[in-house]
Amino acid sequence: MRFGLIVRNDSHSDSVARYIKEQCLRIGWIYDDAAPELLISIGGDGTLLRGIHHYIDHLNRISVVGIHTGTLGFYTDYTQEEVDTFIHDIQFHEVQYEEMPLLEMQIDDSSDRLYALNEMRIESVSRTLSLDVSIDGECFEHCTGSGICISTQAGSTAINRALQGAVIDDGLRVLQLCEIMPISHKNHHSLRNPYIMRLDRRIEVQSDSFISARVCYDHLDRSLDQAKHLLIQTSQKKVRFARYRQYSYLKRLKNLY
Repeated sequence: MRFGLIVRNDSHSDSVARYIKEQCLRIGWIYDDAAPELLISIGGDGTLLRGIHHYIDHLNRISVVGIHTGTLGFYTDYTQEEVDTFIHDIQFHEVQYEEMPLLEMQIDDSSDRLYALNEMRIESVSRTLSLDVSIDGECFEHCTGSGICISTQAGSTAINRALQGAVIDDGLRVLQLCEIMPISHKNHHSLRNPYIMRLDRRIEVQSDSFISARVCYDHLDRSLDQAKHLLIQTSQKKVRFARYRQYSYLKRLKNLY
């Protein structure tokens, strides 16, 4: 097995990473940071997301497993106290794979694409945005406020949850749209409630002006100043998690709050 490491930038995580690397080499695995088959994330969810985006063009040949040494470990399967359990499991347990689709955004007619495992937020902190949202080519609503957040099932526990969106059970492949600080008055109303939709929906967002707006996708962000039209949909790209043991989704939720 060729393996690579993505490590949180602190001395403790570095120490854990060195130990895991030594043990993987001891059992005959090959360290290959350029073309790993298994990416071992040592840190928190931010570290794991950083690894996914680093290998975004090679996800079809990589699986990911997380060791939690950070502040939030929703995606991780092992804690820092369970490193030896992890080494045992990768030797003696049959791996199961779980795939999670990414979100994909196209800005205007650009061939460039943005990807996110958790969510994409179109937002501004300095001015009110006026957004026309269409779903599958049909006008859905006009949003006025700080923006909107579109999340995956996996990302329903992240920013979406902070926006009072629904936490979606494991195995349900859906998208969710939440408004961010919507403005409502007698001349304008939007849905305001979270909207959960099928995975194959195509969400289009247009505005007379995206000036001062940014798209925040996972831990990354980009200016939308020059944009006119945004298309968000489920990507063909998927993150494949390597599961060496059963870990209840309900347990992940309870660890979160």
